[in-house]
Amino acid sequence: MKRHEMIHSPAIGRSIHLWCYGHWGLPVIAFPTAAGFAHEWERQMMVQNLAHLIGSGRIKLYTPESTVSQCLTNKTDPPDLRVRRLMAYEDFVMNQLVPFIRHDCQSAQIPIGLAGASLGGYYAANYALKHPQTFDYALCMSGRYLLTHFTGGFSNGDVYFNNPLAYAANMAGECLDVVRAHTHVSLVCGQGPYEEGCIEETIMLADMLQAKGIPHTRDIWGKDTAHDWTSWRRQSLIHLTQRYG
Repeated sequence: MKRHEMIHSPAIGRSIHLWCYGHWGLPVIAFPTAAGFAHEWERQMMVQNLAHLIGSGRIKLYTPESTVSQCLTNKTDPPDLRVRRLMAYEDFVMNQLVPFIRHDCQSAQIPIGLAGASLGGYYAANYALKHPQTFDYALCMSGRYLLTHFTGGFSNGDVYFNNPLAYAANMAGECLDVVRAHTHVSLVCGQGPYEEGCIEETIMLADMLQAKGIPHTRDIWGKDTAHDWTSWRRQSLIHLTQRYG
């Protein structure tokens, strides 16, 4: 079963495209890469790659568009404005997308998984660490986790609380206990072409999660594994099957 939805976001000021796949199962949100398109996971054969999980009722897959081009890859607008746009997208995820998915799954408390590659991996990691009681799992493939890389070094409070390599280092007390108790982050990256920056930041975040006792998986692939959809199809098949199969 496949269908298209438009979900209005007051914070963004427009409706957001969403594709939904499956009839039953645990929900998984898959974020796009820098392209930002809702149909990207289907176009890149990721949906077909996971057909056994979707068709057997193991998962329901939701692929929203993102505003990544206005937030992270935009180098023209001031960084503080771009980070506010990033926060507006988080508002959409938490206040429109999550309630829509839980209504669609007929469960007000159903845990939601996250997945993403490249910049989509950043979104997945950031939301799982910030909202562990909503998102119990995140598959992050070839992600970038140092937000100041995209802000040209600029930082303020908004940047800090959306920068996993900054705020995760300082988690403590009840906040850390909640993350430890409720979520698991799988960090996957190759060492081949175009993984520069991604591999270093993946290892840094994995080290940080290990030091904090946050449940995680560190899966570093070899130099034959590039920053591309061929690699992400293989990685997602393995990890999502392990989690939901």
